[in-house]
Amino acid sequence: MPGSDGLNADAELLFDAVREAGSLAMTMLRQNVRRWSKTDGSPVTEADMQVDALLRGRLQAARPDYGWLSEETPDNDRRLTCERLWIADPIDGTRAFINGGSQWCVAVGLIAGGRPTAAAIYRPVSEEFYSAVAGGGAFMNDRKIMASAEHGLAGAQVVGTRKSLAGLVEHGIIADVLGELPLQLRLAFVATGRADAAVSFGHKSDWDLAAGDLIVQEAGGIAGDLDGQSYIYNRPVTWQHGMIAAGAKRHAAIAQALRTP
Repeated sequence: MPGSDGLNADAELLFDAVREAGSLAMTMLRQNVRRWSKTDGSPVTEADMQVDALLRGRLQAARPDYGWLSEETPDNDRRLTCERLWIADPIDGTRAFINGGSQWCVAVGLIAGGRPTAAAIYRPVSEEFYSAVAGGGAFMNDRKIMASAEHGLAGAQVVGTRKSLAGLVEHGIIADVLGELPLQLRLAFVATGRADAAVSFGHKSDWDLAAGDLIVQEAGGIAGDLDGQSYIYNRPVTWQHGMIAAGAKRHAAIAQALRTP
């Protein structure tokens, strides 16, 4: 991993690229850009592809020895040989983007040794720029943010789908079904305390998690899989086993509640 000066330079590069990518996406919002469906049925647009190309061009041109993993770029094994890796979701929340809404973002994390060391999530419609550098805290624009420090589950506001929240309601949580809100923004909401926790079942792609993972951690929270384990990135598989993100004092209680029949 680079020293602090190198990490800060990487973070500055990352933040600038994500801001530029968000600006590009905004110019294409509500322009009826070309769209189609991937093989898995999920939507993709010309905006996704252009933002992906911009991010990859800026980041890999400046750091050619770093690996690259993105939702919109075909994966290859070269990244597994790299000490450091960019993980990007060019537009997380493509359906909302297509509908001209605000529930989408650009997200990029820098990975070293399997864990994120710098990250940014940019929600340009509302000018919310979430960022973190390992050991330096988490921020929304220029304001330091902190995850909830509350104990227990009673009264906790947990975001997710109806399926993921069904088993928690009996524990006194307030189920908050946020529809199209993408995973990266759910993580950002946990980091700011706008939500006490976020839960999601099933396989979650690395690009849906890496940036928000670090931002939650640097905000004093915990993000990890359904077994409560921290995520490890840059593995042959590009997904993780579900998501639980919460303030540090609630995370274990939520994991336990989900395991309780």
